[in-house]
Amino acid sequence: LAFCRGRIVRVPKGPLIRVVGTEVAIPCSVSDYDGPSEQNFDWEFSRETDFVRIVSTWDSTFTSEEYQKRVGRGDIKLRRSSNDAVELVIRNIQPADQGRYKCSTPSTDATVQGNYDAEVQVKVISDGLSVSGSKARSSTSLRLSEGDSFKLRCSATTTSPEHTHLHVTWQVKSGSSWRDILSLTHEGKFQPGPGYEERYRSGDIRLDTGANDTYRLSVSQASSADGGAYRCLVSEWVRGADGSWQKIQEKSVEIAAVSIQRTGECSWWAANVSVTERDSLDLTCNITTDRSGIFQAEVMWYFSASPDDTLSDAQLLLSMDHDSVVSDSTLISLSHVDRNSYRLLVRDVDVEDSGYYFCEAAIWVPLHNGSWHKVVERTSAPVSVVVTALEPDYDVFLNASKTPKFSDDPTELNCRITNVQDTEANIRFTVSWYYRQRLPGDDVVAEELLASMDADWTLLPGDRGRERIQNGEIILSKKSADTFSLRIQWTSEGDRGDYFCVISAWSRHRNNSWVKSKDVSSSSVNIFWATQDYTLTVEAVKLKPFFVAGHTFEMTCKVSSKNIKTPRYSVLITAEKPLTDQSNPNGTTRIISLNQDSVVRLEDWTDQTRVDGVVLEKVQENEFRYRMYQTQISDAGLYRCVVTAWSPGGGGMWREAVNGLSNPIQIDFQTAGPVFNVSVHSDSPTIYQGEVADLLCIVTMEGMPLEPDDMSFDVSWFAVRSFALDREPILLASLDRRGIVTQSRRNGSSDLSLERISPLEFRLRVHGCEDHDFGNHYCVVTPWVRSATGVWQREPDIKAKPIFLSVKMDVLNAFKYPLLIGIGLATAIGLLSCLIGYCSSRWCCKKEVQETRRERRRLMSMEMD
Repeated sequence: LAFCRGRIVRVPKGPLIRVVGTEVAIPCSVSDYDGPSEQNFDWEFSRETDFVRIVSTWDSTFTSEEYQKRVGRGDIKLRRSSNDAVELVIRNIQPADQGRYKCSTPSTDATVQGNYDAEVQVKVISDGLSVSGSKARSSTSLRLSEGDSFKLRCSATTTSPEHTHLHVTWQVKSGSSWRDILSLTHEGKFQPGPGYEERYRSGDIRLDTGANDTYRLSVSQASSADGGAYRCLVSEWVRGADGSWQKIQEKSVEIAAVSIQRTGECSWWAANVSVTERDSLDLTCNITTDRSGIFQAEVMWYFSASPDDTLSDAQLLLSMDHDSVVSDSTLISLSHVDRNSYRLLVRDVDVEDSGYYFCEAAIWVPLHNGSWHKVVERTSAPVSVVVTALEPDYDVFLNASKTPKFSDDPTELNCRITNVQDTEANIRFTVSWYYRQRLPGDDVVAEELLASMDADWTLLPGDRGRERIQNGEIILSKKSADTFSLRIQWTSEGDRGDYFCVISAWSRHRNNSWVKSKDVSSSSVNIFWATQDYTLTVEAVKLKPFFVAGHTFEMTCKVSSKNIKTPRYSVLITAEKPLTDQSNPNGTTRIISLNQDSVVRLEDWTDQTRVDGVVLEKVQENEFRYRMYQTQISDAGLYRCVVTAWSPGGGGMWREAVNGLSNPIQIDFQTAGPVFNVSVHSDSPTIYQGEVADLLCIVTMEGMPLEPDDMSFDVSWFAVRSFALDREPILLASLDRRGIVTQSRRNGSSDLSLERISPLEFRLRVHGCEDHDFGNHYCVVTPWVRSATGVWQREPDIKAKPIFLSVKMDVLNAFKYPLLIGIGLATAIGLLSCLIGYCSSRWCCKKEVQETRRERRRLMSMEMD
């Protein structure tokens, strides 16, 4: 398939039949080519034998002299449709343009494969298509009424020498564009235009053919949308050599201008109506029409919640057909007041009946066969109907039966309904409780919903009171038919503020549903008791004024509080490290905490070697002590105590009262130590498979010199299996400061060894290297320095610059053993074959021939011999 692939230049299969005077577009495309995506094209023309150059996409001097004027005027041009396709466009084609057209593409391929040009035959025929309208002048303008019918005619003939088909389309223009009504295609199929499919199926729009090549459009039940200018559009089609249909020309003629007059309207006696609940709604629809003679009206009443709803979205209430048959309904009736008026009566209206009402009327006329025909249909403008509910009259009174004097005391509020008037048996009351925080000054705070009830007296907790209601801290009840109660079991400072209740009245509707009819709010009741603000003071004290690395750091936090009843304290120790500490870029580290129940917890302490190195204990009720053993240089920073005071709350729970922050205690090590640098070196970064790769991790030291016994290193080797360090590093092996080597699990057959060859040099060897051992290799060193007190201090990790290890394949060694084995096997098989052949010829296939011995002492004749 790869050898068969090559450039392919394609043009349409000819001959292409075109009409004189029309515009011709000949496409040409190329595929399966090499080189740039945008290809160039050359076009040539030949009437008999020689080709004449027409136009090119890349050479402006390509055009021959006889085509230069037409190309310059734009009568012949190239139109690019994509990078690999163009069209040769010839405007006003003439019989002299009949002949062969060749499209060729200059080569951009590495090798010459495929075809680089293609030809197509173009045949130019005379214009034999004629389109005309009706000869009668009265047909140029028609004035009709809605529901009437009309017919339009046009004639289309062709004298083309080729076998062509006609495509006839009737179009109407009511605005700025033409719309297709109905077409008779060149394949003999009827095709209605968009929006005319239903009328075509019902027979209201037809297209008939008659004598003398006439095409008649028949329209029944004309509507106002059928007004406009009508034209007959005829196109001529011919079947191409590839079997597809091609349009070769198109002509049109305007037939008539049709105007449609409206024949009926629907209107109301009133614009907006307001009625009271339980009364009757009376609406009248008036129909006006200029029609005379016999006709009947069909009326349908609709209801909608919005004035913008369509008929499909509205609800049909009642209807009366043209035979005066009314659909059945219990509470709604429809009556015929006079010839043009129809009355809708809705008894016992409800609030749900509020909305928009409109009527739809249609006029029917009798036909000759005794059936009825709908000629016009109209919809009235919607009328707004507002049903006023019968609201009950009542007052709401709120009082506090229990008020708190101290925190955690209970609070009880009673909401009572009083002076109830004009209530019926189908009225129900529910309550909603609200809280509003009181702020100093004139600041207004929106109220928060504590809880409410729906029409079924189902409790609906609000966002503020949901959790406390579920825990039983807030209890809502209905003490009697007219009293609702709210009880807070343990009142806190956050509950201080204004409380009020809202009593809602619900009315039962005809469908047994409940609808809220009225809300009455009570005056607010303020819940408040005098309290003093909580105060909390925290003081941190450093017990040892001076210490060095390796010693124990110790500090105490003393807490004092006021206006807090039986407080307990929780303590959190934090450290603010210098910004140069990369382990904690945020600056603040949570080390250890002790809660109000004296439970100790390690927070962000991640040093696994010193899990027991930090201790927080409670010395007295208001004093706490923090110790950190064997301090490291990395522990330098500011240490604080974050204390939270807790007071006992309701239900045996503790609630947070106030927070306090101590003064900082600084740990700073002023001694200057050495500075370590790390680098990676290899004498042979490029090796062959099977060889040993040596990588050295060299540590250099600047500043204060140290004895080898006073320093130690943790060394870890990593590899990144890529050229650009865009993958995760893989741990190869590590050597800790105690000399213990740890290797990661490997998948290949190569092996690793890691050793210290000098106090500051560490060597990694990869034995039997394979191709997957390539990549960037680097080491990470963690220095440990022994202080003057004999305590080992850990220094920050140091990462070396990676070195790239390349593994090549030794072709000779790779093929040496297979070649030796092959030569040896071939030699052995050859010797074995010779041995088998010799043995077979010697013993198995030998024939013994008995011949008489002749004396050869004298000459014998040839015949005897």
